[in-house]
Amino acid sequence: MKNNSDSRSDFLFNKSLLKSKRSQSAIEFMILVIFLLFSFTAFFIAIQWNMSDKLSERQALAVKNIAITVQDEINLASQSSDGYYRQFKLPEEINGREYDIEIIGDIVYVRTVDGRYALTLPIKNVTGDVLNKMPDINTIKKEDGIIKLNPE
Repeated sequence: MKNNSDSRSDFLFNKSLLKSKRSQSAIEFMILVIFLLFSFTAFFIAIQWNMSDKLSERQALAVKNIAITVQDEINLASQSSDGYYRQFKLPEEINGREYDIEIIGDIVYVRTVDGRYALTLPIKNVTGDVLNKMPDINTIKKEDGIIKLNPE
């Protein structure tokens, strides 16, 4: 039979073992919570980067579409006969951003005002410049073999 001191030491041992298990469980729980927080943070950062990339691609595509529109209008006028006349409009903003468009020599240059997006495309020789502020309508015509953009 066990004596009283043995049962007391067993009780103290079991009590300290129970506290040790509780401490270990608390530490494991904290490690799990930290791991989950880290995982969710990494997941949301990855989603944010992906969204940022998509927005950047969309903005660059919009700049390209405007430059191609002007390039196509000029190419169409250059292939047409004298007396060609057409009006076209450009948006005032690209996805909420202001932009500038210029004809410089034999290129059309489109860039956002903040300078983050820009594109140049080659064009035929043209006189005049492009308008992109509302309610401006761009006019292109061909007279005597010369392509005139927004003649006065």
